[in-house]
Amino acid sequence: MKRHWEVDELIEHWTLLPDEEALLENKIGANQLGFAVLLKFFQLEGRFPTEKSDVPKPVIVYLAKQLSIPWEEYHTYDWQGRSIKYHRAQIRSFLGFREATASDETEMINWLVEQVLAHEQNIEHLLALVFQQFRSLHIEPTTNQQTLRLIRSAIRKYETNFFSNTLQKLSHLTKTQIDALLSQTTTTDSEENINPQDAQESCDFSDLKADPGRVGLESIFTEVAKLQCLQKLELPLNLFSSVSPKVLEIYKLRVAAELPSQLRAHPEAIRYTLMSAFCYKRSQEITDSLIELLLQIVHRLSARAETKIEKELLQDFKRVSGKTGLLYQLAEVSLANPDGIVKDVVYPVVGQQTLIDLVKEFKSTGNAYRQKVYKVMRSSYSSYYRRMVPKILDVLEFRSNNDVHRPVIQALELIQKYADSNQRYYDVSEEVPLDGILRNSWREIILEKDVHGHERINRINYEISVLQALREQLRCKEIWVVGANRYRNPEEDLPADFDSLRESYYQALNKPTDVDVFINSLQQAMHEALSSLDKNIPHNSKVKILQKGKGWISVSPLEAQTESTFISRLKGEIGLRWSTTSLLDILKEADLRIGFTEHFKTVASRETLDRTTLQKRLLLCLYGLGTNTGLKRLSAAAPDSNYQDLRYVQRRFINKNHLRKAITEIVNAIFHVRLPQIWGEATTTCASDSKKFGAWDQNLMTEWHIRYGGRGVMIYWHVERKSTCIYSQLKTCSSSEVAAMIEGVLRHCTNMKVEKNFVDSHGQSEVAFAFCHLLGFELLPRLKRIHSQKLYRPEAGNTSAYPNLQLILTRPIKWDLIRQQYDQMVKYTTALRLGIAEPEAILKRFTRANLQHPTYQALCELGKAVKTIFLCQYLQSEALRREINEGLNVIENWNSANSFIFYGKGGEIATNRLEEQELSVLSLHLLQICLVYINTLMIQQVLKEPAWMSKMKTEDFRALTPLFYSHVNPYGTFRLNLEERLRIEHESLEVSV
Repeated sequence: MKRHWEVDELIEHWTLLPDEEALLENKIGANQLGFAVLLKFFQLEGRFPTEKSDVPKPVIVYLAKQLSIPWEEYHTYDWQGRSIKYHRAQIRSFLGFREATASDETEMINWLVEQVLAHEQNIEHLLALVFQQFRSLHIEPTTNQQTLRLIRSAIRKYETNFFSNTLQKLSHLTKTQIDALLSQTTTTDSEENINPQDAQESCDFSDLKADPGRVGLESIFTEVAKLQCLQKLELPLNLFSSVSPKVLEIYKLRVAAELPSQLRAHPEAIRYTLMSAFCYKRSQEITDSLIELLLQIVHRLSARAETKIEKELLQDFKRVSGKTGLLYQLAEVSLANPDGIVKDVVYPVVGQQTLIDLVKEFKSTGNAYRQKVYKVMRSSYSSYYRRMVPKILDVLEFRSNNDVHRPVIQALELIQKYADSNQRYYDVSEEVPLDGILRNSWREIILEKDVHGHERINRINYEISVLQALREQLRCKEIWVVGANRYRNPEEDLPADFDSLRESYYQALNKPTDVDVFINSLQQAMHEALSSLDKNIPHNSKVKILQKGKGWISVSPLEAQTESTFISRLKGEIGLRWSTTSLLDILKEADLRIGFTEHFKTVASRETLDRTTLQKRLLLCLYGLGTNTGLKRLSAAAPDSNYQDLRYVQRRFINKNHLRKAITEIVNAIFHVRLPQIWGEATTTCASDSKKFGAWDQNLMTEWHIRYGGRGVMIYWHVERKSTCIYSQLKTCSSSEVAAMIEGVLRHCTNMKVEKNFVDSHGQSEVAFAFCHLLGFELLPRLKRIHSQKLYRPEAGNTSAYPNLQLILTRPIKWDLIRQQYDQMVKYTTALRLGIAEPEAILKRFTRANLQHPTYQALCELGKAVKTIFLCQYLQSEALRREINEGLNVIENWNSANSFIFYGKGGEIATNRLEEQELSVLSLHLLQICLVYINTLMIQQVLKEPAWMSKMKTEDFRALTPLFYSHVNPYGTFRLNLEERLRIEHESLEVSV
């Protein structure tokens, strides 16, 4: 149960009704309060609390006030005696519930096997589903431990059936191929990462595990070989049609963590099912990787050609100024001396060098420039990259749901038909698609004339144009690939049952089903915001609208606030009490208090390590990954845990899902221990931004960053206002920050409810404003180019409205587009909310490369309306501007601490494996959030003393942050002793009963 409750929530869920008060009449004191707590808890959760501490203090206080009983009486309520048993029986009878029987447990196991486990196998989620099912049947659920045993029994039964059924669907050829795959491994049970470029014509099991290398032809051939190897298995198309991708991912992780010899030792049903699931998932991933390689190579062809030509031109290019004046002088002197010699007449007026520069400038900016670029691009493609096209077309099947893009599919079929031909041109009889493929600016360059003067289509030229058109359509998912995941059929990204469950989906988003009601509320909000700003602007000394250009918004910088002088003393006191605290001890202390290592379960079928040994090795692994020092450094300093032991624990127990659960546990613990008198009430705002980390570049994740320079990856953080990071994700330098922002808000899984999200200019767009509005949270960006922003009118006509804003007002919103596409917008928003597809995959459809998409146009109009409302609030409220700025400063502070913790190997992510990159990022997040947790306790311990608390002023509370590290030592000897504890008094932690 959540720990923080708003007043209106307490009133709604914890108010005693008259018939409930009647049950309390024959009870007094602690029994009366305890009974009330049990009753309301059961009504809300469908079960009784197992411990006193399960009930938050605000709830107890609220119930005690209703009963006029001191809330401390709850401490004396007997949790084990006969009274509580009688009270529970009374409550069950009152609410119409009964205790669970053995037959109920059997039926629950069958329900899980038949309806749930094919879609969900996360223990925490299953626990919640079982409790919910018991509640719907009006049965009091069994205890947590009994329910966990029930769930594990159901999983065993499901897997037995699933493995057996899968085995029956596999052909003899498929099983033979799987056995051959496991027996042909070149590494003989080694877990070393094999460079994928070493095996281009064939592959074995270790190659299938490897990620693709850097962008290049070798990587293309390697990924094609992997995909061909998997296609030879001939897995049935509907083999896993009834199983959720999340469940298949569990089996894939299990295979990835085991050695070939261990997989061969499994019984047939288990072995073939696990390997089939692994190969099925890897086939999707390899297909996606192959498409990514293709997209980047096609982009590289033109980008490198342009760079090369630009360098050549810059060496002899000189831009000539005053060309109009020169033309006048040339015309004047030519008319005055029509029979003169150029050298005698023109050169004295306009020098020879000036004319040479003019010719070079024209050649560098006209059609000649495009011809040079195309010549270089064609040369590179024909002599090197062209070899990849037949192989890609052999293993990938491209499709489109839109007839407009059918010419690209036809063009690919034509290219594949002529793959083995040496002809320069296509046959005259061939129908070669041109519309939608050849760009108008390239047409005269690409089309050639034969010896007879007939216009012919050169095959090489045509292939380049087709690949460029294919790249554009793949990026916006107008063309998709059979067997892919990220580039799959876009219809699969949407809820299939939307039409039948339309009203419930609208209700979940809290949006009206009537589009006119939706539009009227937006128009009203726009009118109110514009009217308010129109009245505010003449009296606003910080914001001016200038008659500069087509209207210029001038916003004065924020004035500096009073600096805190006491916080440095507070940090100094913490440094004296806990000087040179080891970062490893901070990690250990957080686990001893929270127990987050309990979330790290083996991906195998059973655990063999005792929990104490496992806990120690987990902490060492997490520290090695989070500081980037590596497992070898930690194993050298830990005599009872060698490198192989730590590698085993990392391989079997640490994956990104387990890390995210552990991070969520720590974040919730921070929210739980915070004292409101120090940190304020629970917040609903967070800021999001990214930071670049250097990384090895023999992989698809690492890219060159055009702003910061150097190769690396980006980590996108979501940090609330008191320096607690609720979500982190690894992304490429060029991927959408808007998608990352939406994903973090939707997927953080902590107790925090995000209602406002601060971003910089890169984290916002008109589409982002639209989706955030539909998802029910505010997007609040700090706009870099605030001076050029425009406000949209809520309705056509009445152009004289808002006279003080005329300079920055533009056209009315096109409400008809929103009206026509309202259902589609809600459908895509529902897909985001439910996680049917990644935000990146959905938002790829709504970019400028897909301007004609009607839903994209409608989203842009909705975004313009919402952004107009935001801009009106932003310009007239200095408090809002300051709040956004402070939120983004918090995340800058979070970024500054990254390098202190992630210090190993120069702060560079030293691996080419995507999985290990993600583990490093999440381990860094976990370490840093543990630092925040322990610092929170230390600060509260100091401020618990009146002498320190009385000195805190308003500016001190504002500047107080638990993210500092002057008292922390991340280096030195890595000594881990689970028996030693940091001396932080436990009394300071008791914020709830």
